[in-house]
Amino acid sequence: MTQLKFINHLIDEYALMVSYDPFHDEGEVIFNLTLIKEEDLDAARLIMKEAYAAGVCFSNRVMFAVAGEYIGEYAIPHGHIGIVTMCSITVDAILLRQGIPINPIGGGLVEIRDNIPKRFTTMIKYDSTTIDPTQVMIDQGTTHITDVIMTGTGSILANIRECHMEAETLLFDTLEDLTKAGITGVLEVGSPNSPLLGVPITTNYLGLSMIGGTNPIAAFIESGRWANTKAMKGLIDISNFDRIENI
Repeated sequence: MTQLKFINHLIDEYALMVSYDPFHDEGEVIFNLTLIKEEDLDAARLIMKEAYAAGVCFSNRVMFAVAGEYIGEYAIPHGHIGIVTMCSITVDAILLRQGIPINPIGGGLVEIRDNIPKRFTTMIKYDSTTIDPTQVMIDQGTTHITDVIMTGTGSILANIRECHMEAETLLFDTLEDLTKAGITGVLEVGSPNSPLLGVPITTNYLGLSMIGGTNPIAAFIESGRWANTKAMKGLIDISNFDRIENI
């Protein structure tokens, strides 16, 4: 019998497998995989670029796989295109490997008003689910990412974790390395012992919220097109990705 794995335990497992080094921009990261119809490829590329320009992408990396191509152990079926994006849970694994004590809290929807994040309006805690919370939000059709892209006001997918305040300097050094590598999905960093985006933070910790890796996919689905997305699908080497600004 296969044992259920809650997302917080899965994050711990990935921390032992993710080998990505943002300073050298090499190694394996966690990826999300989405299937779309071949005829929707141009639309997907456009939406991906619009989402990146609007600042609602976790990173500037994406990969498009054609029918018959394997992504890990999964073959892209006939008539479809696979879109591979970097999962934001990769950051949790990197922080843990850097020796930064963290507690992954959960993921959900963050209200954006005039391009400023205000609060989590919906959240599923990682210790209470076996499915990535952002995937749940996409499946329920509760996102308003296109509104954020067009007007700066709406709701996007995001997640939050807390880091021990004693590691604050190391945290910011690591985030700087990530930014230089094109991982620009930091939504907001809180102050020690203070709530972040309406989420309570443990004493002696500070909150860190990241943009969800599947925001561009959710925007694509909002356009009325078909897509089947699975978050946290596995590991892939960063060298397989292209940069969004070059597609």
